[in-house]
Amino acid sequence: MIGVFLRAIRIHQWLKNLLIFAPLVLGHYWADNERVLAAVLAFLAFSLMASAFYIINDIVDIEADRKHPEKRKRPFAAGELRIGTGYVLFAILLAASLAVAVLIGHDFALILGAYAFTAVAYSNFLKKIELLDVAVLAGLYTLRIIAGAVAIDATISFWLAAFSIFIFFSLAMLKRFSELYGLQERDETRSIGRGYHTSDLNALSIMGVASGYCAVLIMALYINDPTVTRLYREPAMLWVICPAVLYWISSLWFSAQRGKMHEDPIVYALKDRTSYGIAVISVAGLWLAV
Repeated sequence: MIGVFLRAIRIHQWLKNLLIFAPLVLGHYWADNERVLAAVLAFLAFSLMASAFYIINDIVDIEADRKHPEKRKRPFAAGELRIGTGYVLFAILLAASLAVAVLIGHDFALILGAYAFTAVAYSNFLKKIELLDVAVLAGLYTLRIIAGAVAIDATISFWLAAFSIFIFFSLAMLKRFSELYGLQERDETRSIGRGYHTSDLNALSIMGVASGYCAVLIMALYINDPTVTRLYREPAMLWVICPAVLYWISSLWFSAQRGKMHEDPIVYALKDRTSYGIAVISVAGLWLAV
């Protein structure tokens, strides 16, 4: 039963909420115990909130999920959990998330509330509008970084905000592309509950790759910003990260074009050796620069 519960709350998706630690790491606050604790609590609050809405989303999409070759295995679609149980789990997770948010502070609670409101809007109607759904997904990723900055009382830089918007827009496009590719393989032409057709595949790939490459360009411009010298002793070492991320984005889109991509890029990355290699290279570049 525990395994079913963990699948229902999609605990592996908590990986996305590690973005909350970005302001802590990039601001070099890792030795500040008070800020580290605030970031950990923020991670927990967002993870519980996200899980609550994954459950609601699965309940709303239960009929569509039952017709999907992969999503039909989800606990609610498969009948492993009752809908009534889902609502109870939603209430518990939501209450726990809000309780943690209150401990952090009023401003963080407002950010979490904005996330919850947007998540509800997305689940009910925004996800049905092509392109807007991708923009909202990218915004929800960026909101995690903003929440991390608010939790530790730090300011998010222009560079980090710009990079986030472009990289997450690319990953959101990748998710939609993979879903449509799967539909095409099953000789279907339109996504149920979405505004996309399989004829949109080429446009999605162009926009997704372009957005990902723009993110790398923003990173390169950031490295040449004069303010970087105040944070890093060897800022030139950050250049190691640029080609690594460029390669990672290209690799993900190659995999998607070849039909190897899981519908969720995060799940795919967790099983992808290349993604782990890029992560190691990026951490090494950051460590050498500090």
